[in-house]
Amino acid sequence: MKGDFAMCGIVGYIGEENATPFLLDGLSRLEYRGYDSAGIAVYDGQKIVVEKTAGRLEALKQKLEHNPPAGHAGVGHTRWATHGRPSDRNSHPHSSCDGKFIVVHNGIIENYLELKEALLSEGYTFTSETDTEVVAQLMQKHYTGDLLGTVRKVLAIIEGSYSLVFMSAYQPDRLICTKKDNPLVIGLGERANYIASDIPAIIAKTRRTYILSDGETAIVTKDSVRIENSKGEPIDKKEFVVTWNAQAAEKGGYEHFMIKEIYDQPKAVRDTLSGRIGKDGHSVVFEELSWTAREMEKIRKIFIVACGTAYHAGMVGKHYIEQLTRVPVETDIASEFRYRAPIVGSDCLLIVVSQSGETSDTLAALKEAKRLGAQTLAITNVVDSSIAREAGKALYTYAGPEIAVASTKAYTTQIMVLLLLAVYMAQLSGSTQERRLKEIVAEIKCMPERIHKLLEDVDPIKVFAQQYAASEDVFFIGRLLDYAVALEGSLKLKEISYIHAEAYAAGELKHGTLALIVAGTPVIALATQEEVYEKTLSNIKEVKARDALVIGIAMENDANIEKYVDHAVYIPHTDKYLAPVLAVIPLQLLAYYAALSRGCNVDMPRNLAKSVTVE
Repeated sequence: MKGDFAMCGIVGYIGEENATPFLLDGLSRLEYRGYDSAGIAVYDGQKIVVEKTAGRLEALKQKLEHNPPAGHAGVGHTRWATHGRPSDRNSHPHSSCDGKFIVVHNGIIENYLELKEALLSEGYTFTSETDTEVVAQLMQKHYTGDLLGTVRKVLAIIEGSYSLVFMSAYQPDRLICTKKDNPLVIGLGERANYIASDIPAIIAKTRRTYILSDGETAIVTKDSVRIENSKGEPIDKKEFVVTWNAQAAEKGGYEHFMIKEIYDQPKAVRDTLSGRIGKDGHSVVFEELSWTAREMEKIRKIFIVACGTAYHAGMVGKHYIEQLTRVPVETDIASEFRYRAPIVGSDCLLIVVSQSGETSDTLAALKEAKRLGAQTLAITNVVDSSIAREAGKALYTYAGPEIAVASTKAYTTQIMVLLLLAVYMAQLSGSTQERRLKEIVAEIKCMPERIHKLLEDVDPIKVFAQQYAASEDVFFIGRLLDYAVALEGSLKLKEISYIHAEAYAAGELKHGTLALIVAGTPVIALATQEEVYEKTLSNIKEVKARDALVIGIAMENDANIEKYVDHAVYIPHTDKYLAPVLAVIPLQLLAYYAALSRGCNVDMPRNLAKSVTVE
């Protein structure tokens, strides 16, 4: 269902020099973003030569070593697979049947399936499994001698999000590019101009850029760049001069990958939702599953198995599924699952959650569940990963590569997929009123905007982090979904700042934890769940009575919380089921800024690795 999202890399060149060296160099500068295949297309004076291969960029360089294409215009792409496994034929660039049109694309063409079926019926042939190839074939179908006009026709037909660069053998003196919801930048050179999905690709050539906005289209030649709005009207675009160094540019100007990835979350969530909300606007669809009500009836028990942050996402998912479907759910730490002789059979569904899709313990649990006859479903971020291949079905989070060891956007997108899954299952079983499901879907659709709003003002979090960074013990408390979020907040703080942090179900304080609370101990209290709100306030009073310093996390319409806490952090008001997506973000930021204050290596904390491939 999905296309190739913005974590892929795009480069383009048109000028007086050979395009190939820049294309390869530009792609190499985007390698940090993660990818599984690479390719370039160059107009050699007679035709467009396309060279691409699965695997690392080095494999493409070796392929071109003795016979690189030569020409003054070209495009390149590194792909992070999201639809169709990594392979030569699924790699970009993609071309039309006649080879006259070339496209590179980050994003998703949501209506590609119906467009592809129509094109197939008209005799067009496809060589890949991707949605992008549809765009190239549409260019051939609608071309009448005007390249820009044809681009506009195609843009009017396709639906989704994208950054696109078009190249044609009919008009090889220009590249045309456009964007919607995915970044695209144009570098301004001398007798040459450059296109890229991110600034690091062009920073060695120029610091003068145009940053395209949604709906803008640029016609790029070696001597000029003309930018038009969606109505075809010319725009007097203001230059943006890059002042970052190359290393900072890789992080989009942020100091660390972790903070960049925290700010990536509105887009990561938007990408994860793309194509999964029905055309009616209030239902969930999963073409990857296509379950029936009868198949849903056969599932008597569900297991969610994962490690670390993914396990915390699974705890949230357990709540979603049980509340909306009334099917019992167990959450298991993957390293424990197969050693406790789990009672699993053919009426069980095992859901494994893993960012990398390579987590050894999770993979072993998956294999054990299959051996015992369970149905299996993977939720992962990496297409064609070991876990995705092993599971009966797979749902992808489309967060894009996550570079920092501490997971942020992977966690929020895992929660979103689990909530979408719970709604989808409830639609099939009829276990929750349709009106209630529509309310949840309406809030799901608002999440990218709400996260963006939350990230607009993080200064209070910075202040709290600096104020309490010297603490050696921090406690997190919450109830229901807030408790699951507290566990993730605690993990984030301890793994990157090395502060000892513990999370407790707030109602457990009186059963021993209060003995650890002394004057000045920081306590982060989450209070977003209406059913237990008054109980949570009572628990906050308990720690305040021991002179704890309390930071409360509450919804923005909460008029009471400030009476009970030393500091209050507000998240945008939302449905209780979506509160974990928003409430975790201040905790991510708190961990980040505390680690910064303590001089820790934020992206590479000691003794930890991104993907755990040994038991």
